[in-house]
Amino acid sequence: MTDEAHIRPRRSALYMPASNARALEKARGLEADVLILDLEDSVAPESKLAARDGALAALAEGGFGGRECVLRVNGLATVWGEDDLRAAAQSKADAVLLPKVESAPDIHKAETLLGNFAGSIWCMIETPKGVLAAADIANASRRLGCLVLGTSDLAKDLRCAHTPDRLPLLYSLSHVLLAARAHGLACLDGVHLDLNDEAGFERACLQGREMGFDGKTLIHPKTIEVANRVFSPSEAEVAQARNICAAFEAAKASGKGVVVVNGRLVEHLHVMEAKRILALAAAISR
Repeated sequence: MTDEAHIRPRRSALYMPASNARALEKARGLEADVLILDLEDSVAPESKLAARDGALAALAEGGFGGRECVLRVNGLATVWGEDDLRAAAQSKADAVLLPKVESAPDIHKAETLLGNFAGSIWCMIETPKGVLAAADIANASRRLGCLVLGTSDLAKDLRCAHTPDRLPLLYSLSHVLLAARAHGLACLDGVHLDLNDEAGFERACLQGREMGFDGKTLIHPKTIEVANRVFSPSEAEVAQARNICAAFEAAKASGKGVVVVNGRLVEHLHVMEAKRILALAAAISR
């Protein structure tokens, strides 16, 4: 069950190549809710060590405001993975993002290397094995905070097409989201690859929000505004949430067992969702 006091916006999660010092500096002024300092896909093999040093230095320097800073490490099967995690354990990252997680033991290995790391662990689900094991992964550790869809790698492994309606990926998206919600985790939708397809990107964001995702992972700063807008509660949703909470409290004070708002019956589950919406709106406005 969601605790409104701990809700934070994750509408936009921007991947930033940690090998690009200029990009990391620019990130301090971006409006993304989450900054993912990437040591994996966006960094060439010859730049891995320099990227790690650059990411750690940027995190130590700080200046990212209220943005959530996540360090995506290389996989444990690579020559950099274990050292990435040992370094992350001493970093000021809010979370560590593990790539291509396919089982609970993957998380347990990472936990051992992270030791007393104060942040949370996020997991990328981007392979068929990862999707099928999503429930076990989501329940593997109390330190888990979020599941992140890696739809590009997943589509490659599935050999499916990137269609506007994302129909070939809907089962995987829903399955991972279901696992995340069953264990109280946040869940982020995958990236949209075509940066020139602005209308398609907004449709994908709307679809993701309708499905229940908390936000979308991004590969370019120009997409932040749309993701933030789409995954924010609208003024109408906030007004309705306030009306529901007020009507419920008034009914409770007067001893009434039935609450009706705008002609619709309101139950406790609707009040819980209204409180979540108001808490999210308040967190966004801070």
